[in-house]
Amino acid sequence: MSLDTEKLNIVKSSAPVLKEHSKAIGTHFYELLFAKAPELRHIFNQTNQKRGLQQEALVYSVYAAGENIDSLENIQQLVERIAEKHVSLGVKPEQYAVVGEALLQAVKDVLGDAATDEIMDAWGEAYQYIADLFIDLEQQKYADTLQQEGGWQGFRNFIVTEKVQETPDIITLTLKPQDGDSIPDYKAGQYLTLKLDIEGEPYTHMRQYSLCGPSGKDYYKIGVKREKGRNGMPDGVVSSYLHDHVAEGDILPFSAPAGDFTIASEDKPLVLLSGGIGMTPVVGMLNTIAEQEPNRPVTYIHATQNSAAHAMKEQVEQLTAEHSNITTYVCYDSPSHADKTDQRYDKEGVVDLPWLQSILESGNKADFYCCGPAPFMKAVDSALKAWGTTGENRHYEVFNPVSVLNDA
Repeated sequence: MSLDTEKLNIVKSSAPVLKEHSKAIGTHFYELLFAKAPELRHIFNQTNQKRGLQQEALVYSVYAAGENIDSLENIQQLVERIAEKHVSLGVKPEQYAVVGEALLQAVKDVLGDAATDEIMDAWGEAYQYIADLFIDLEQQKYADTLQQEGGWQGFRNFIVTEKVQETPDIITLTLKPQDGDSIPDYKAGQYLTLKLDIEGEPYTHMRQYSLCGPSGKDYYKIGVKREKGRNGMPDGVVSSYLHDHVAEGDILPFSAPAGDFTIASEDKPLVLLSGGIGMTPVVGMLNTIAEQEPNRPVTYIHATQNSAAHAMKEQVEQLTAEHSNITTYVCYDSPSHADKTDQRYDKEGVVDLPWLQSILESGNKADFYCCGPAPFMKAVDSALKAWGTTGENRHYEVFNPVSVLNDA
């Protein structure tokens, strides 16, 4: 299927209008979708729904696809990330039709008279064109997973063999398959998707958690941060459940490893940067490099509040001590008195360009991989751009639905 020139122009010219009304369209879309197909509610993170993040992500994706409808290679990172997320959630081809119907109705209802028959017809064809692209891509990803040794489709039960309280707000869970069969290797930086029914909750929840252990073992290891609201109180239904109620010996269902935040190059020096819980996929990368590429130079920089909030600190220190190719730095923005007395960090404050320039021997020619809260990532991205680091050398993972940094 392809779009004729007239419809292409209509979609591209009207895409900014969707962006302008993104919040209203996104909110109305989910109202329509859940009324029409309540069984799809579990696919979407309800905490992010309450925060308005899911609505923003939806329409941002639609806007980006519309603006680049004739050159989707321009948003290949976004396309790949969405496809990986869909595969991790088990999205089926037939679900695209009901989603498209609700989306187009939301656009029409919100835009009113501005949504002419001509515009709606063009967007209808554009949606089908994009849906077919995702369906084909996702079916290939499902097939690729099944072809791996130990690969599976859908959800598979895992036993929690170890639960470690890394910090007051972060735990790690070690997971082994209940059936005792093999599990596939994964690319460092990928995640597992948990499908969880919690007593008293009206619907099933799905969440992604980064793999933070080395690949190629008979177990997986994930990190979970207890989500909190603006008032500092627990806000994440699933993260709180995993912290407070899941114990060693419990069984949890997960889909196969997925995600596109993976090391792309084979020979460049690496710089890994993480903020807070963003360390989980980055430590996974560090573990894999230590085992598989012992001669590759890698610098790991972690930023957090202080040592009390610094998860997996001992593990990283051990890797650094055992592998001469690994150099690590720590940045605390609110170090405690003990942190200062014992010199437990390398920089007080935030990660900035002058400091990066002073510590990185490879300069801006390395491959940079960054994960953490959006403000941290935007600050790092701005610094790297100011340094002249090319777009192909900057890679990001964001722990919310807005998966691509603006102008990254």
